[in-house]
Amino acid sequence: MTKTINVKGVKFGGKNPLALIAGPCVIESRDGCMEIADKMVKLAKKQSIPYVFKASYDKANRTSINSYRGPGISKGLEILAEIREKYNVPVLTDVHSVEEIHIASKVVDIIQLPAFLIRQTDLVVAAGESGAVVNVKKAQFAAPWDMKNVVKKIEETGNNKILLTERGASFGYNTLVADMRSLIIMREMGYPVIFDATHSVQSPGGQGDSSGGDGRFAPYLAKAAAAVGVDGMFIETHPDPANALSDGPNMIPLKEMGPLWKKLDAIDQIK
Repeated sequence: MTKTINVKGVKFGGKNPLALIAGPCVIESRDGCMEIADKMVKLAKKQSIPYVFKASYDKANRTSINSYRGPGISKGLEILAEIREKYNVPVLTDVHSVEEIHIASKVVDIIQLPAFLIRQTDLVVAAGESGAVVNVKKAQFAAPWDMKNVVKKIEETGNNKILLTERGASFGYNTLVADMRSLIIMREMGYPVIFDATHSVQSPGGQGDSSGGDGRFAPYLAKAAAAVGVDGMFIETHPDPANALSDGPNMIPLKEMGPLWKKLDAIDQIK
């Protein structure tokens, strides 16, 4: 059985119900984030979903120099702090440098190490030393058993508040594949495992100057992961994915989140 990680009342792991980390890929505007947070919090209350809001203040790993990155750390954390206080929900965001960790960990409940950066020892150690809950995205180039080395780096700081997230593995050029065995292997490390349904259907750099993807497959992979047995789902959602400023092709429309969660919860209860 995995450890239970308690994030402001949202429990990941153990025998706890499936938890949800969801929100837009990037902060496009304050009003846009508040709209998504408001609808997701209402849904969470209606369906008794253990819920964490996520959004990035800066998408540092973008395909093109012209890609929208976000409002930046200062304005972005201000918006996330407002959502955290207004809706009384935990919040998650990415970090990209040691300096950002020192700032972001004072505001958010979960700091997330992006997949591309999990080999950066200084970053991983600083995340552990922050004392915050650390969500580690398994890199596209990493095997699930490689994650034990990342876990060890964080544990050496005395921090055992770790979440491990599967987001697909490189499968040729511009293609990812979700290996369900990864969920089992990483869970054997003793920490809660999250399945990132939307990034697992991404096509990195697939549109030449931006990443593509096929969000229609995300619900199917999410249901498969729930059947295998995970502790949480990571889903990026937006009211209008076609016009989202980042990762729109992968997202699940906000209006579809309720019906999807009913199916995921039902699967989780019988796994």
